[in-house]
Amino acid sequence: MCSPEEAALLRLEEVFSATLARINSFVLQPLLEAAPEPSDPWGRECLQLLQQLHRSSQQLWEVTEESLHSLQERLRHPDSISLESLLLLHSADHVLQVHLEYIESYTSCVAVQAFQKAVKRRSEYWQGQRKALQQFLSGMSSEGSVGTALVQALRQPLTHHVQHCMLLLLSLRDAVGESHPTRELLVHAATVFGNLQSFMRQELDQAMATQALWHTLSSRLRDVLCTPAHRLLQDSQDIPVTVTPLRAERVLLFDDALVLLQGHSVHTFDLKLVWVEPGQDGCMFHLLTPEEEFSLCSKDPQGRVAWQWKVTQAVCQTLRGKKDFPVLGAGLEPSEPPICRCGAYTFRAEGRFSQATYEGEWYGGRPHGKGTLKWPDGRNHVGDFCQGLEHGFGIRLVPQASEDKFDCYKCHWREGSMCGYGICEYSTSEVYKGYFQEGLRHGFGVLESTPQTPQPCRYTGHWERGQRSGYGVQDDGDRGERYIGMWQADQRHGRGVVVTQAGVCYQGTFQADKMVGPGILLSEDDSLYEGTFTRDLTFVGKGKVTFPNGFTLEGSFGSGAGRGLHTQGVLDTAALPPDPGSTRKRQLGLGVFPVESRWQGVYGPFQDFVQAGCPGDLQEALLGFHVQSSRELRKSQEYLCCERTHPEDHAGRMEDILEELLQHRAPEALQQCLRKALSNSLHPLGKLLRTLMLTFQATYSGIGANKHLQGLAQEEVKQHAQELWAAYRDLQVHRLMLPLVLPSFYSELFTLYLLLHEREDSLYSQGIANLSLFPDTKLLEFLDVQKHLWPLKDLTLTTNQRPGDHLPHFTRYSLVRDECFLSATECLQKMITTVDPREKLEVLERTYREIEATVSRMLGQEHKLPMDDLLPLLVYVVSRAQIQHLGAEIHLIRDMMAPIHTGGLYDFLLTALESCYEHIQKEDMRLHRLPSR
Repeated sequence: MCSPEEAALLRLEEVFSATLARINSFVLQPLLEAAPEPSDPWGRECLQLLQQLHRSSQQLWEVTEESLHSLQERLRHPDSISLESLLLLHSADHVLQVHLEYIESYTSCVAVQAFQKAVKRRSEYWQGQRKALQQFLSGMSSEGSVGTALVQALRQPLTHHVQHCMLLLLSLRDAVGESHPTRELLVHAATVFGNLQSFMRQELDQAMATQALWHTLSSRLRDVLCTPAHRLLQDSQDIPVTVTPLRAERVLLFDDALVLLQGHSVHTFDLKLVWVEPGQDGCMFHLLTPEEEFSLCSKDPQGRVAWQWKVTQAVCQTLRGKKDFPVLGAGLEPSEPPICRCGAYTFRAEGRFSQATYEGEWYGGRPHGKGTLKWPDGRNHVGDFCQGLEHGFGIRLVPQASEDKFDCYKCHWREGSMCGYGICEYSTSEVYKGYFQEGLRHGFGVLESTPQTPQPCRYTGHWERGQRSGYGVQDDGDRGERYIGMWQADQRHGRGVVVTQAGVCYQGTFQADKMVGPGILLSEDDSLYEGTFTRDLTFVGKGKVTFPNGFTLEGSFGSGAGRGLHTQGVLDTAALPPDPGSTRKRQLGLGVFPVESRWQGVYGPFQDFVQAGCPGDLQEALLGFHVQSSRELRKSQEYLCCERTHPEDHAGRMEDILEELLQHRAPEALQQCLRKALSNSLHPLGKLLRTLMLTFQATYSGIGANKHLQGLAQEEVKQHAQELWAAYRDLQVHRLMLPLVLPSFYSELFTLYLLLHEREDSLYSQGIANLSLFPDTKLLEFLDVQKHLWPLKDLTLTTNQRPGDHLPHFTRYSLVRDECFLSATECLQKMITTVDPREKLEVLERTYREIEATVSRMLGQEHKLPMDDLLPLLVYVVSRAQIQHLGAEIHLIRDMMAPIHTGGLYDFLLTALESCYEHIQKEDMRLHRLPSR
């Protein structure tokens, strides 16, 4: 059998369903149908609220009908249909949600007086319906307001239904007993309706208080503040508070905003971005907002507690995005708002952020973390913030006057300005990659324009406060020249070297971008001019020309009336010819630009990073990063999704390598760790090496590939190895670091050696070509190699010669070529397979050992070769090895050889190789022809 409580629930649902049907028919439908379409915004909003109320009322009626149907089925078939089938039990949460939507729609209409406004627009119609309403609404007086009556008509049935439904569920719970299988469902349903009753009471009270508030405000303030979403939680007229240091006559706390009223002015604070801090005084607490910090002071501690609690709970509720249930502050969520939040805010105060909208992470009232700034003029900034300022990696787009043109800054920021490494792509097609300080280019950087620009140029060097200053290299595409030297205030200033595409080199002094005083000029044919010049490197004024043959011309130079150079002076043809080697090998820049100070802007950030202990937050500022191009950023506008390497992704790997470098002291293990670090572009050492490679190529490749800069380049490579190693406090530069560093600079450096020794290598090549015509025995004889040292056992007879042929012993081998000392020859040829000077010397040593081993095998005993015997044998091996550009190889080895080898075996063998090289250049070697047989 069914219980009396179930029968009572059935009657309750029947009454409520019928009441909802009458409300829809006699109240809501007429409100929507009778009223014309309002023309004012407020009228349209009220109409939308009533339409929403009608929809939620219909949904509530449908759910009530479903509940009624489940009760009726239960009463008809009590034996076959269990108590669990009741909708109020198995779908209590769904029933709750429908009630909440109805309550929200109803209280929104109450808060903005939607019923009164709808009735007022059709007052004649509703006056005609007063009698029908009196019959429908018990207790309605003939003098009462129709709008107020409608409010009560929708409120009373709901409150009565919820209250009695809760009581009947509780009674049914008690009636079924502790062990009944549906007891838990009954307990849950009773709790739901109990909470719903509390929630509804609070919502109705807040709606009525909000409605009453509008009557106390001026129409101007009411128009600003009155919205359906607002619910008044606290009013300073009820519990007085004062605001300091701001001024406010009245303080209103809504469920989503804190409002300060002063005269006709309204200051509204979004609760999502309000932070509550307790004050030192028991009657005061502090509030932090994005642009204001102020305190609320009450007359007594109780008032302070009431206000602080309500503000705190309102902030929590706003951040959760839904109302606390069943009452404010009673949710399961934490009752203290988080100090870190996400939100959007438009700044109003004057300053850099004025009118900008920030959307992202906040901390204590300040942008902090990831976020995006957007200005009305089209500027955008996305990246990291700290305490209200750009700090960390950030991308800023700055629109230019022309359409779809942006300056794109992908940089590191510190306390609101660019600081650290950055990449800036300008709308002028220029790109800057380098370091910043306080928003200006400062330190090392590269500014480059595209070749298509009207005046293409590239500057690689140092900057100070946004201007080129210090040591730098600039290419002038229009003039076809490269300037290497000192800068000041964005102009060439101080000592400098100019190299042209024609191979002309100038060294002198610049002041305010102009050549001043005397200088020297070296032409492609090794002529030397000492004097003054024009901007186009034309001789002007007093000077002296020294020609390659030793002749000198000293006098005054200038441009003649026609074309060409005009001069008055003395031509001296009596001077002895200078040493060709010294003439060709004049070097520029040595001693003018101290090598240790040229690229301090590159070394500095790395040294600071290492000395600071390699902190992860500085790693990306040192290493740079990878981001999408500005075009891709402008297309997508999804700045926070741009690709870039994060410090945390690689910090562990980098720290491991640094730790290894500090632990391993054995040379082989240490060199292996260094090789791993230098080959990793994400490691500080690898990043530094690649930056130094960039400076080296900018200086010595292309136009800078000039033989007169070889000395400058050679000492620069040594300095780079020393600086790279200095971070780890060791002096084994040549042994460990130089072999690792040299390959990165080898191509440009060896080109300079080739140019510098081009003439000697040409003579050497001619000698090698002539000597290659000799068969082995003829060449050994020609080089005066002692015959008992000839390795005849190694020779292979030709096909038309047999050991039994009756020919002289040496004649039988007279046509054999490239067989003697073959192992030594093949060994020496390996010299060009490595760029490491030490490994080249080791090849030379092995070649020497192979020569001695071959001679010892011939003699049948170990034999040490004296210098007189070694030199002709080494000349033989060198001539057969036919190494190209041997002069450049020898001089590079000599310049890069570790000082520890000076005076040792390697030095002795390199000197012997130099002697062979010079011997092959001699005229008798180049002009000798193989005699006919």
